[in-house]
Amino acid sequence: MKIAPMNTPQTAPKEMRWLEKRAEFSMSWADGHQSVFPLLHLRKECPCALCRGEREDHNPFRVIKELPESLKAMAIEPVGNYAIQIRWSDGHSTGIYTFAFLRDLCPCPHCKRH
Repeated sequence: MKIAPMNTPQTAPKEMRWLEKRAEFSMSWADGHQSVFPLLHLRKECPCALCRGEREDHNPFRVIKELPESLKAMAIEPVGNYAIQIRWSDGHSTGIYTFAFLRDLCPCPHCKRH
C-alpha cells in the first residue's frame, strides 16, 4: 500500500458533492481532475479494518455477502482536512476514506488505465 502526502495537488479536493438522488459522490480535484463514485462502489471498497479483513480473507469456505441494492448513504461528513466518513443505512460507519485513497479509487477510464 502506498502512502501519499496529505494534500498534494493530486489529492487535494477543490469541491465535493453528494449526489443523493443518483447515489453518487463527486469530487473535483485541485489539479482539475473530476471523480464520480457510485456510493455502492465506495461501500464495497470500505477501508475500515473489518471490511478490509473480509476482502483479504482468502479462506475458500468463507461466504462474502453481497450488498443489498437498497443500501444508502445516510450522511457524508468531513474528517479533518484529509478524509470523509460515510454513515450507511445498515449502521456501518467506521470507514474513513482519505482523499488519497479516493483518488486512487477513481473509477474514470483515465485512472483505470494507470
